[in-house]
Amino acid sequence: MSSKERIAIVPGSFDPITSGHVDIINRAANMYDKVYVAVMINSQKQYMFTLEQREEIAKACFLNRDNICVISSDGWLWELAKKLNACAIVKGYRNDKDLEYEREMAKFNSEHYPPAQTVLLKAEDELTDLSSTLVRDKILKGESLNELLPQAAIDVIEKFTK
Repeated sequence: MSSKERIAIVPGSFDPITSGHVDIINRAANMYDKVYVAVMINSQKQYMFTLEQREEIAKACFLNRDNICVISSDGWLWELAKKLNACAIVKGYRNDKDLEYEREMAKFNSEHYPPAQTVLLKAEDELTDLSSTLVRDKILKGESLNELLPQAAIDVIEKFTK
């Protein structure tokens, strides 16, 4: 790895990863040399899928992207950024509520590991209503996920939910 390689982390709980997440990750991969998709644990959330399942679903979406690597972490994001020598933490936001929350998280991470600048990317207009919560609701109801997730993610989810 070159010392000049620009490394970014796109963190999230990804329960499961959605087309909105995939869009943000692909945009980050066009901006940085290497992007780590970090499937994280938020102790305040209850998950439909295990950490390992969430990681497998996410990995399926990026099999053809050489500069995207899916990992999991149960620690602090700023510690992971330091460990990976990341110069950026890339987060997507859909609305003003998301933006405010991400600004608070950016401040916290910057205080602990200043070399990793937080980059906030606005969701594409057609993806602003998409959330993992909506996807989980549709899974529970047995409804189609075709408009919400990449087919690779759907294929893995079906393996876990049948």
